[in-house]
Amino acid sequence: MSKPCIHRIAGARPNFMKIAPILHAMEGDSRLDWKIVHTGQHYDRDMNDVFFDELGIPAPDVRLGCGGGSHAEQTGKIMQAYEALCNEARPDATLVVGDVNSTLACAVVAKKACIPVAHVEAGLRSGDMSMPEEINRLVTDSISDWFFVTEPSGTEHLRREGKDMTTVFDVGHVMADNVLYQADKLSRMDTSGLETDAPKRRLGRYGVVTLHRPSNVDSAESLQRVAGVLRTVSEQLPLIFPVHPRTRANIEKFGIDLGPRIELLGPQAYMSF
Repeated sequence: MSKPCIHRIAGARPNFMKIAPILHAMEGDSRLDWKIVHTGQHYDRDMNDVFFDELGIPAPDVRLGCGGGSHAEQTGKIMQAYEALCNEARPDATLVVGDVNSTLACAVVAKKACIPVAHVEAGLRSGDMSMPEEINRLVTDSISDWFFVTEPSGTEHLRREGKDMTTVFDVGHVMADNVLYQADKLSRMDTSGLETDAPKRRLGRYGVVTLHRPSNVDSAESLQRVAGVLRTVSEQLPLIFPVHPRTRANIEKFGIDLGPRIELLGPQAYMSF
């Protein structure tokens, strides 16, 4: 008798960190078969393949190649490609993580095909409907069959939304699992070759900036306001800023001045960050 097959969906940088500890746990369970489906939502190596290497994630079994485009274009491409995959090799369940477009698209396709959907990091809410991620969370949770919750607030949100609590599982935070796993690896490796090693040694004391949400970087007014705060902070504490490609493009487009004490780097791999 064949073992149940689970499609594990990954597509964007945050997915990789969340799916890694799930993969490590499932590798030791002989009751299940599984395939990694990479949607291609992130396709640049610095935002993509390097994480598979560092996090110990096996190469994807399927690459859908659906990167680029607007939210609607990207979601539509992923839905079309994943529907074709499900028609060709139907899984017994689809496991999605987080709140990116890949999560929403594959959950909708699976549910319409009557394939059960499991959502890891279910129940998170910001209350901000201007965030694309909030819409993805709400839609995914509205159709999921199993909810794997990473913090108590997630359980309470799902309870208020009327979910059957026998389908809600408080499993702890997969991102914390991954930090501990990677910290152990980091303690045993030579870090001198990492891009962040030189500024760390040179600066001693510093802050780290990460900035990519559309509400912060997609308008000149918002990005100017954030940049002003960062310049003020940097007068007291030098800052290292690994810049997301979208953010870098907008810094250049809007002519944003970050000042002399903010050091820009490219996107960093997990261990370097």
